[in-house]
Amino acid sequence: MTVRRLLPTSHGTNREAFTGLDWVLFASISLIWGSSFLFMEIGLDAFHPGLITWLRVVFGAVVIALVPRARRSSTPISPAHRPRIMGLGAVWIALPLTLFPLAQQWIDSAVAGMLNGAVPIFTAVLAAFLLRAVPGRLQIFGVVIGFAGIVAVALPSAGTGSTAALGVLLVLVATVCYAVALNMVTPLQQTYGSLPVLARAQWVAAALVTPFGLYGLARSSFSWASLLAVLAVGIFGTGLAFVFMSSLAGRVGATRAAFINYLVPVVAMVLGVVFLDEAVVPLAVVGVALVILGAALGSRREAPTSLATPAAAP
Repeated sequence: MTVRRLLPTSHGTNREAFTGLDWVLFASISLIWGSSFLFMEIGLDAFHPGLITWLRVVFGAVVIALVPRARRSSTPISPAHRPRIMGLGAVWIALPLTLFPLAQQWIDSAVAGMLNGAVPIFTAVLAAFLLRAVPGRLQIFGVVIGFAGIVAVALPSAGTGSTAALGVLLVLVATVCYAVALNMVTPLQQTYGSLPVLARAQWVAAALVTPFGLYGLARSSFSWASLLAVLAVGIFGTGLAFVFMSSLAGRVGATRAAFINYLVPVVAMVLGVVFLDEAVVPLAVVGVALVILGAALGSRREAPTSLATPAAAP
């Protein structure tokens, strides 16, 4: 039986050892996305969460728009797919990037970053549901371990008060948004390319968050440190990191590039402790280890038992 690949890739992009450039891209993306939580925390010293979101999305969209590959789609965008791209702008960018700075008003950046490690777990669960497929035993085991880790990370913060519990909840909602988006975006990226889809979704998100940004502008003070921190998140975290990720996935394959998801929580935790003097209790450290292990196991490819034939993408 011949298995047809969804995306054509060379032998080298999937199996060869990482080159020096691959490792540079891998480390850069991990550091950029892991440090986003630190920079948002600094931004909150002077800026309202709405202003942070708006600046981040707008500067990220500008950076992506400057990349020639993002301006040219491999095929013209079908009118039937435009509503889906608009939906991606909301669920992939506008909503989660609004929720994170809101949440970090009440929880530490390290906790937000560690909880963000749950994205691969929620993505695997949602994919199994959408495909109407029974996950393999290893995947189920990974999801159970991952959820235990989420509880271990969230419990110390959520137990300190109702506002902290709300912050934890907002981050978890944001991770679910990412899971929904990652299941939505794959067929679109296969058709039009990664960066063209992202560029259009970012401008949709910029329009959606503008009212919240204007609301936040009137309720913000000014600080150079906060401004530079938010610009760093926008230019690097919402802009260049996606360009790097697109390049890395093309070089080594999407599966291996996705291992960045396991390093981001660790980077966020270390930076929060070192630069913001945040306290991370041992239970949370154990929890993030369980989340990473669960994500690794839950995202491993197994042969699931199909319950129904999934509908083809339009």
